[in-house]
Order: sequence, then structure tokens, then C-alpha cells
Amino acid sequence: MLYIQHWQFKTGYHEKAAKKFLETQAPYPRANMLGRYHGPGSLEGWIIVETDDPTALYEHAAEWGEFMTWNTTPVFTDDQAGPLVAKTYG
Repeated sequence: MLYIQHWQFKTGYHEKAAKKFLETQAPYPRANMLGRYHGPGSLEGWIIVETDDPTALYEHAAEWGEFMTWNTTPVFTDDQAGPLVAKTYG
């Protein structure tokens, strides 16, 4: 399953989080991180993750929870959503 995680730094934690990121590169356990994106000039970004184990999402968010807030959204590709739309409206 695919997920998009939106993260945003908590006030006053950007520098601490940046140092941890540089030290660890923020690996993603038990999941395939397809991309991590940073909004230029902002304190937010997005991670696209593929996993059959949603606890991996929770674990990663909890590890970084001191520094940032998270919103996680499960998503479908067009190929996955198409048959569902066809079933409903076709």
C-alpha cells in the first residue's frame, strides 16, 4: 500500500532535527521509501512510502515526533483507483 506522509517542524526544533537527519539520513524501517521531498523555504515536506506494514509508518513518525508533526494519508495509483471508480460509476 502507498502512503503520503506530510511532516512539519515544530517551532524551535528545526536545527535539532536537521542535525539528527544529517547524522542518520532518517532511514525508514520495514518500508520502501519512494521519495522524500522538502518544500523550499518552508519547514515542511512529504514522504512517499510503500509498505504492507503500517506500523512502520507509526514507528518512523514516533521516532521523529519530538521534532515534527505528521499527517499520514493512504493513497492509490490511477491503476488501482480506476477499477474502483468503474465499479461505482461504470
